[in-house]
Amino acid sequence: MILGGAPFLAGLDLFVVNVAFGDIATSFPGHSLADLSWILNGYAIIYAAALIPIGRWADKVGRKRVFLLGLGLFTLASLAAAASPDPWTLVVLRLCQALGAAALTPASLGLLIHAVPPDKRAGAVRVWAAVGALASAFGPVVGGLLAELSWRWIFVINVPVGIVLLVLALRVIDDPQPGQGNSPLDPTGVALLTVGIGALALGLVQGRAWGWSSAGILASFAVAVVALIGFAINNARHRTPLIEPALFRVHSFTWSNVAALLFNASFAAGLLAVILWLQNVWSYSAIQTGLAIAPGPLMVPIFALGGQAVAKRVRAGALAAVGSALWALGIAVIGLSAGRQPHYVTGVLPGWLIAGIGVGLAMPTILSSATAHLPPTRSATGSAIVNMTRQIGMVLGISVLIVVLGGFAEDFGHAWLAVVVIGLLAALAAPGMSSRKGVSPTSSSW
Repeated sequence: MILGGAPFLAGLDLFVVNVAFGDIATSFPGHSLADLSWILNGYAIIYAAALIPIGRWADKVGRKRVFLLGLGLFTLASLAAAASPDPWTLVVLRLCQALGAAALTPASLGLLIHAVPPDKRAGAVRVWAAVGALASAFGPVVGGLLAELSWRWIFVINVPVGIVLLVLALRVIDDPQPGQGNSPLDPTGVALLTVGIGALALGLVQGRAWGWSSAGILASFAVAVVALIGFAINNARHRTPLIEPALFRVHSFTWSNVAALLFNASFAAGLLAVILWLQNVWSYSAIQTGLAIAPGPLMVPIFALGGQAVAKRVRAGALAAVGSALWALGIAVIGLSAGRQPHYVTGVLPGWLIAGIGVGLAMPTILSSATAHLPPTRSATGSAIVNMTRQIGMVLGISVLIVVLGGFAEDFGHAWLAVVVIGLLAALAAPGMSSRKGVSPTSSSW
């Protein structure tokens, strides 16, 4: 509960703020939407950029220590954010929240892998991943309900939950490997990777607002390319690299990252497309939208647990492929069924239930496969990498959706098609997760 609850809290916060954004903007008149957008975008950029360095640090200094630090920072930043007197204070505190989330997410999975026997790890990771999927899908529901009271409640609610989790974590969680010695992290690698991922996320997030051909966006992508190439060269030559090349010689890990990128791009774009359809075409309120979204997420834990039983007889790649295909099918059904007049039961609900089943089968399977064949000593790093891939996929998917829609135009036909195509690409990539080629967990390459 503790190790799943903290990442759920962080993931939930990422999405509830989106629903409450309009109320936040109303509370700070006189500030442009471009300025206020950093309340959302700053979190996404810092979270994506910090995951791998902090995950690697957790492997070095101890996962419990990093988990507690991350949870404490996230809780304190949430309390301060609720009292923000101006938007720029809120932006800074959101960046602190992102750093806390980037610490507790990979550390929690590393602790979970150590806490369960080897034969039960895949199932435990599936449950952990299902909780994360619930957070991203239930965010609009919780955000819509809390926004009716005040946008400040979306931050206040984090505080008592964070305190309870901290108290329980101090008493219950044990870290059998509190650290891996005093070998320092590669500071050059940390800097290059952070700048590279941060610049890439900045370009994707701000592309529409600044213009895809603007100097700022082109410079962001140029910095990302140069920094990431520099990181790859430095990483290959360093004695203690930030990301060990042996990780990507495990084919299940590599293909899980490919599938995670594609599936989360489709998932984020599809979720936002459904929300925009409900609010902009059917004129649903925030609460109506949240309640309309809820049935899909309810399918996730049911089929995540069902998928765990099936996974004993079916290869992970096949199960993730089926889940990705069902997600794409569900979105296609919505695109074909939803008309301009609101008819939720026939227009959205059937496809959304199918899509929720697909998420329950695909997302936990992808994440559990990513770390299934890695040594426990690399679990936090591996988790950080795949979660960074997920975050970049989500930013990429939303960027593609906004480009296709042209803002909030009503060209949803092409939007549904883009979501379906990316989902099917994820289904095609998923079978690679079952590859048995690569380095074994006991290889001396580690």
